[in-house]
Amino acid sequence: MTSPTSSLAPLHTGEPKHVATRNAYGEALLELGKTNPDVVVLDADLSGSTKTKAFGQAHPERFFNIGVAEANMVGTAAGMAAMGHTVFASSFAMFAAGKAWEQIRQSVCVPELSVKICATHAGLTVGEDGKSHQMLEDIALMRVLPNMRVIVPADGIEANLAVKAAAATPGPFYVRLSRASTPIVLGEDYEFTLGKASLLREGSDLAIIACGVEVAEALAAAELLAADGVAARVINMATIDPIDEEIVAAAARECGAILTAEEHQIRGGLGEAVAGAVARTHPCRVAMAGMDNAFGQSGTASQLLAHYELDAAGLAARARRLLANKS
Repeated sequence: MTSPTSSLAPLHTGEPKHVATRNAYGEALLELGKTNPDVVVLDADLSGSTKTKAFGQAHPERFFNIGVAEANMVGTAAGMAAMGHTVFASSFAMFAAGKAWEQIRQSVCVPELSVKICATHAGLTVGEDGKSHQMLEDIALMRVLPNMRVIVPADGIEANLAVKAAAATPGPFYVRLSRASTPIVLGEDYEFTLGKASLLREGSDLAIIACGVEVAEALAAAELLAADGVAARVINMATIDPIDEEIVAAAARECGAILTAEEHQIRGGLGEAVAGAVARTHPCRVAMAGMDNAFGQSGTASQLLAHYELDAAGLAARARRLLANKS
């Protein structure tokens, strides 16, 4: 039976398809550039990698390469937003969230300006670049800021819609995007709503609440669990802040156990956001899959997800351990 808080979101069918959410970001910018003359894009000398280059070629008068000066990029973005523009500012997550945090706080969040920080190459799946570039703390850094909305799209479909929602909504946004190509899990008719999670699979034994690239792994884990007779609910929590407390409370009440999944530190990330919502609404047992007070290491995206039990098999194993202690 479907939860009363949400209907099942449409899932992708047909041939498997993989898209990096950074690519979907670039495509969304091109669409916005055609329809919204107030959209301006800034980059910190990484436009080929962040996929803002195509916007710059199509609209050179509204594209500014600030160079390797992320703090200055955010300050410039704030100034342009204060003049009435909707400003997208991009770099790798390590630099966009790490190097420019003070400017994001002081110049963007305090005055509530319409600056959209769209950070690519986030999380463990940056892969071979290793711990220096695997930004595992950015969700925590951004969700602690008042007025900041934090979005981690599950796939290319959702990334495109989330970027457009950010453009249409006044105020600061942080959109976390992947380097690696990851499975398309959502259907073409999926609708993104800021602050609302999407129910992807029903189940009553436990709920797996995931964000970003972990959503596909959570769906695959649910299939593995189903083979053991375990019905796992799967929830895509794309909006980390503001979090959808209603769907979390329903999962806690109806399943009695929640496993969160993220390629990020569990401290301050999705796991603690969900645990906070559980504590405020309907307490239940919560386990968190993510990086636990550790940096990553070099390897392919798939190798690293498997090593840290963040792939489908790892999440299924974590779920079984949670169920063993559910009572």
